[in-house]
Amino acid sequence: MTDDKHYMKLAIENAKAMKGQTDPNPLVGAVIVNHNRIVGVGSHLKAGEPHAEIHALQMAGENAKGATIYVTLEPCSHQGRTGPCALALVEAGVRRVVIATLDPNPLVAGNGVKILEDAGIEVEVGVLEDESISMNEVFNKFITHKQPFITMKAASTLDGKVATKTNHSKWITSEAAREDVHHLRNEHAAILVGIQTIIHDDPALTTRIPNGRNPIRIVLDSSLRIPLDAQIIQDKRAPTMIFTKEEVDQKKKDKLESVGVEIINTSGKEQTDIQDVVNHLGNQQISSLLLEGGGNIHASFLAAGLVDKVVLYMAPKLSGGKNAPTFFEGAGIEQMDDSIDLLNLKIDQIGPDFRFIGYPIFKEIND
Repeated sequence: MTDDKHYMKLAIENAKAMKGQTDPNPLVGAVIVNHNRIVGVGSHLKAGEPHAEIHALQMAGENAKGATIYVTLEPCSHQGRTGPCALALVEAGVRRVVIATLDPNPLVAGNGVKILEDAGIEVEVGVLEDESISMNEVFNKFITHKQPFITMKAASTLDGKVATKTNHSKWITSEAAREDVHHLRNEHAAILVGIQTIIHDDPALTTRIPNGRNPIRIVLDSSLRIPLDAQIIQDKRAPTMIFTKEEVDQKKKDKLESVGVEIINTSGKEQTDIQDVVNHLGNQQISSLLLEGGGNIHASFLAAGLVDKVVLYMAPKLSGGKNAPTFFEGAGIEQMDDSIDLLNLKIDQIGPDFRFIGYPIFKEIND
């Protein structure tokens, strides 16, 4: 591994350590090297706080002059809640800037590189670019489309069942897989389920790991059937939002709002309009959404081409049952050629279970 790749890998590792903390901002890491010594290291910790380059410059102090900085994303060039990092690098007197990838944010998009080059600083772009782009898949989607990156998560038996024929579902997967799900929740800004999940399971939808954050809890409930004593209403451990159809029972809506639940009416006449849901979340700066709904909700999001990533945990079990629920239901696809392919599929084992991670390709939308 070359020195540039070695130091950029360190910067990427520092950035990844902040996963789940920076949204809607990207994950960014920086490493400053002078005379083959690391003199500064930084990561972006939280939106509104100093960027990775600033933390690294503060650590390096005078040693930043004449140094090389490795940064996983193009230094910003605009004044937001923090100052432009490109100008800070110029003022610090760095000699060379190595960048993994350009910033997809239209406010930056090459302007940071221009500031550096105009100041006579040597700039190289593209070192471990694929790794940096993959790390910021959430930010890259949100900043360009103004909609959350949506991950569909499900746990099933090998024959695709998410419950038995009697709707019994605890537990399909092992404790190790369930712990991994809590880390997945920690990485997402919001989590979404359907009303049937609330009625049958009364889940808390929280993150049960040390120092984890609880995502905003979202329920699709077209008729406001949610019980007032449901955990997600009573425990106050995270905000709860309910999306419903255009017209609902005003008394039930008033009761829910009186206990702190936010109710959002969508344009749907009979059902909650999921495109309205996604648009609203984007407008609220919610950059990532984890779907933990049932088979019909998953089918609705997949049919609309709204799923960016699929994470499926499969237990080495067979439960059968012609009418037992599966994680992808709805009307189904008529021709096998029209099936949704998962690209860049990664398969690994967690305890006795298998985890599949892939990215769906929607033929009718992309062709």
